[in-house]
Amino acid sequence: MGRPPQHTPDDFLDAAIRIFAAKGVAGVTMSAVAREVGAPSGSIYHRFPGRPALLAAVWLRTVTGFQQGYLEALDRDPPVEAAIEAAAQVVRWCRAHPAEGKLLYAGNRALGVDDWPPEDRDRADKANRRLETAIGKAVRELRAITGRSTDELMLALVDLPYAAVRRHLDRGESPPPRTVDLVARTTRTLLAG
Repeated sequence: MGRPPQHTPDDFLDAAIRIFAAKGVAGVTMSAVAREVGAPSGSIYHRFPGRPALLAAVWLRTVTGFQQGYLEALDRDPPVEAAIEAAAQVVRWCRAHPAEGKLLYAGNRALGVDDWPPEDRDRADKANRRLETAIGKAVRELRAITGRSTDELMLALVDLPYAAVRRHLDRGESPPPRTVDLVARTTRTLLAG
């Protein structure tokens, strides 16, 4: 009977995110992640066959975690309140996960999506389609309710919360609590006109 592993896959993913937040994607090497965890270099290869698979796993875990709360908020009724809550959820999530927020802000292209294993690229594409479908549905409902254009609604649902967290994430800090209320109030104003 073998000994239980000392380090979980999540330990390595957490370390990769910390390194990414501090040094960017170039700093996220297999050996740097193993060092950050305090594990022998070989142990990371037992969980991830190479750097592309590691970066894919970091992205997929992060995007899945973000989308869960955002999509739940967006799927509520009434649609205007759901949109306001979804926009505020972006800020809440980035406040709770600033390093992951920085990673999402960089995008999967920064993580070398073209080099990922095919099954991981497929999972990333499915996550993107899930988000696009939900936002598209919300935009159609909101257009009918508010009379706002698609551009105005995308500003409220995507661009505004993104802009509100960006400068904080760029500085390696969590957005302040007041940003949640600011985004919610501004989204409400954009939707109400």
